[in-house]
Amino acid sequence: MIKVLIADNHPVVRAGIKFVLDTASDFEVIADVSTTTELFENLERISPDVVMLEMDIPEINGIATLRRIKAEYPDVKVLIYSGQSEDVYALSTIRAGAYGYLSKAADLDYIISAVRKVSKGDMFITNELAQRLAFDEGTKKPRRFFRKLSTREVEVLKMLASGKRNKDVAIGLNLNEKTVSTYKARLMRKLNVDNLVDLLQQAKALELY
Repeated sequence: MIKVLIADNHPVVRAGIKFVLDTASDFEVIADVSTTTELFENLERISPDVVMLEMDIPEINGIATLRRIKAEYPDVKVLIYSGQSEDVYALSTIRAGAYGYLSKAADLDYIISAVRKVSKGDMFITNELAQRLAFDEGTKKPRRFFRKLSTREVEVLKMLASGKRNKDVAIGLNLNEKTVSTYKARLMRKLNVDNLVDLLQQAKALELY
């Protein structure tokens, strides 16, 4: 049996995922939690094969949560799922150690195949996403822009986009304010803007958040 822990702050979503997994005979949902506090409390007591982790789960940033799981529970495999922009966040989460990324807009059948694949230690992204990550849909040329942004830059950008100040970003990501300023300057340079308003507008236009 593949033991699964579902981490999402929406009860309906947790129930829906559990229902889908219960349709297959090789899964056992051993816990479902709504916060990162509950997640780590459970991980102290139980050992899931796969954690299905929602990117925007409350309390701790999803990628930060992923990094902590990797550090403290290296045998646990994490499948991130989210409604956020796939093109950027899939790369970011995989770079941070996730075994896969699943969009909330994906077909339900993908849940079963994704968890099975991740449980074996294999990487999972949908074929459609793989194509979009590889090629620009307009020019059909290889896409390179999104690979310019590191995982940490995406985290900083996302927090800035949500209205966080440098101090809040620093606290949220366990950085100092000077480092956050450095990331912000780097983002402006990479996105070819010279102020925060234009940075966020450019990021939104490019669907970076």
